[in-house]
Amino acid sequence: MEWASLPMPPLNEKIMNNKEISILLVDDEERFRQGLRTLLNFYSTSASLPLNVIGEADCVEQVVKLAVQKNPDLILLDLELVNSDGMTAMKRLKDISYSGQVLVLSAHQEDKWIFEAMQKGAAGYVFKSRVANQLCDAINTVLKSEIYLPPEAASGFFRCFQENASSVYKASSQLHLTEREQEVLQLLTQGISNEEIAKNLYVTVATVKAHLTNIFEKLEVSSRTQAIVAAIKLGLVKT
Repeated sequence: MEWASLPMPPLNEKIMNNKEISILLVDDEERFRQGLRTLLNFYSTSASLPLNVIGEADCVEQVVKLAVQKNPDLILLDLELVNSDGMTAMKRLKDISYSGQVLVLSAHQEDKWIFEAMQKGAAGYVFKSRVANQLCDAINTVLKSEIYLPPEAASGFFRCFQENASSVYKASSQLHLTEREQEVLQLLTQGISNEEIAKNLYVTVATVKAHLTNIFEKLEVSSRTQAIVAAIKLGLVKT
């Protein structure tokens, strides 16, 4: 990895006020994990980002164990793991109600891999081949509860939405979304924060959170990313 001349986008003010951001590294290659540690340490020292690696794992069982024990703010997750894969890891994390963010770092750049990872609950996707260029911006983005996708992956990602549009979770007529919930959902798919949604609709952030809780329940999802995937597949929002 080469990072000496990389631009350092600052973390947002809310994140910068935290003492540190705890990170769990999950990859089946020890050498790559070492490289990530070095890169994250570079971000911490050169850009004053409060990043702290609190553990490493190379298999699903270790991921779950460390997530329960240490509850990291962020998990950097490879899709290829010892005796299993990252998709299974995300399912297990959902089962234990892990409350942090998952950022996938993968060598797979195909649309179907990105689409499935986001369906499983990833908040973002970084190409391993470009990790030194994408990682800092990706961390900054997902820790603001926004979605990160490499610019070159966006069009293919939404193409997968269209191709899978016929596979729906339930008929839209059964969802009974209110008009305001539909407005919140439309803004959510634009990847903006709760604060920005509140400003757009002239309501409080607490009201937005209440609407999101109702939306998640009706769509039978547990995260913003899953809600966006479900909404677009059901044709509930404009793309």
